[in-house]
Amino acid sequence: MDIITEIEQVFLKYGRIPYLGEGVTQLQHALQTAHEAEKARASDELITAALLHDIGHMVHDLPMEDANYVGFWNKDDTHEVVGEVWLARGFPEAVTQPVRWHVAAKRFLVATDPEYREILTAASAHVLELQGGAMSEEECAEFEGHEWAQDAIAVRRWDDQAKTIGRTTRDLEHFLNIARRCTRQPAQ
Repeated sequence: MDIITEIEQVFLKYGRIPYLGEGVTQLQHALQTAHEAEKARASDELITAALLHDIGHMVHDLPMEDANYVGFWNKDDTHEVVGEVWLARGFPEAVTQPVRWHVAAKRFLVATDPEYREILTAASAHVLELQGGAMSEEECAEFEGHEWAQDAIAVRRWDDQAKTIGRTTRDLEHFLNIARRCTRQPAQ
């Protein structure tokens, strides 16, 4: 099965689950984040990273009970690493690395932008603490030097704008068509 079909199945299975303490579903959050990237005229790879930045919440091996992922509230599920590894089977680093670093970008922004913490929702602020809180000066310097830092920051900022109840976006198929253009071709 190709990775685009797998992604579609993941969203069919878990897309209606509430997005971790917010008023939107996993699918609505993904579509809104991708919409923000598209609105910013980002590359296909970055739009795809925006769409899939939280897929690790849905493809991990932790139990998901009822319509809520209970483990979210008491420990970090390292969804960014899970998502990167899962996506690397079919996508280049231009997609997987912004996914991998979007949590670090939140920690970086909290440490470097005094106004950033104020825009975090209660759920996002709670998770921030589970994810390690604000970066130290040393961590910030290391993050800034990372090749994918700016793309990860962009995904993070779009993520923060993607929690609006009732917002209309393009559908999943539209964004999967963009993602399809980004997939790595198998070796001949």
